[in-house]
Amino acid sequence: MTLQSLPRDIALDLLRDMVRIRRLEERAGELYGEGKIRGFLHLYIGEEAVAVGVLHALAADDAVVATYREHGHALIKGVPMKTIMAEMYGRQEGCSRGRGGSMHLFDAGTRFFGGNAIVAGGLPLTVGLALAERMQGGSRLSTCFFGEGAMAEGAFHESINLAALWQVPMLFCCENNLYAMGTALERSQSQTDLCTKASAYKVDARSVDGMDVIAVYEAACEAVKHIREGHGPFFLEFRTYRFRAHSMFDPQLYRDKAEVEQWKARGPIHTYSARLKAQGLLDEPGFLAILAEVDAEVEAAVAYAESGSLEPIEDLSRDVYTPRLVS
Repeated sequence: MTLQSLPRDIALDLLRDMVRIRRLEERAGELYGEGKIRGFLHLYIGEEAVAVGVLHALAADDAVVATYREHGHALIKGVPMKTIMAEMYGRQEGCSRGRGGSMHLFDAGTRFFGGNAIVAGGLPLTVGLALAERMQGGSRLSTCFFGEGAMAEGAFHESINLAALWQVPMLFCCENNLYAMGTALERSQSQTDLCTKASAYKVDARSVDGMDVIAVYEAACEAVKHIREGHGPFFLEFRTYRFRAHSMFDPQLYRDKAEVEQWKARGPIHTYSARLKAQGLLDEPGFLAILAEVDAEVEAAVAYAESGSLEPIEDLSRDVYTPRLVS
């Protein structure tokens, strides 16, 4: 697949959605600094091509499970930006009624099943979703996003083993940003060829440039086709890089600044927009129009969150305790 072979509307949608994630994340970072968003906040800046490329290859009713760095995945899956922002504000108008915050976005209507704060915690859940779909004779697939750090967890190995044994319709998407929470891959795992780990369970695997949205989209389309045709699960490793710290609390002392700048030079948005312009699919006024459209969406989301309400104190035990039954 090449950029020239993509319909212009799809090519521009890929750019627009990456910009939507970027501006949402940048604004969230600003609001965190102002004390309006509290708790933990993990930004996805730099990794936008992965979520956008994969989710554009999925069907609307496919299930998606992600990590605590999931704002972008939720957004592109179809969760409205305003309810994401309201959730980060802790407002009951948020997608999890303000109870989950940044790390626990959830929306059953769009089949976005978290937002999981535990490393590798989403993998067994996704196997379960995929198994249920297979047992019910459905055609939907289930996709799990996770970092390379999760591949050192037992939950990863148990999940991919069962997915392979049961041949469930599941797509494994490893976002390899090289440092997990703050430790380089080569210092934490003796086998750094992640596709080899997946292949050990007889799961087809492919490594992809996660900074190239077209490469991501192409690989995801091929993997989805493989799964839908009944050939079992598929593993994709996306080589990517987060430009910001692990979280807003991270002093980021484990990475060399020059390395960060080298990766920023390959940033997925400006490199892709340059390709679009070179192919005559986009000009500067068109790009500025996309930015203005997205900025308006972001500010509307902020206004919605600002006008939201806190959950009443009398509702705090709702969905926590079951009313006692008296016989």
